[in-house]
Amino acid sequence: MMDVLKDLFGFLAERKKWWLAPIIIVLLLVGALVVIGGGSALAPFIYTLF
Repeated sequence: MMDVLKDLFGFLAERKKWWLAPIIIVLLLVGALVVIGGGSALAPFIYTLF
């Protein structure tokens, strides 16, 4: 997983596409919320955020 992130940020730095970084970070955070909220006791609290 860390190799993928390293390659991704290497691509962003090389191609000067830093405007993609916030989009990727938001997508990763939403994905983490879905994974955490899917089967844990925190699910009702996460669903109230939306």
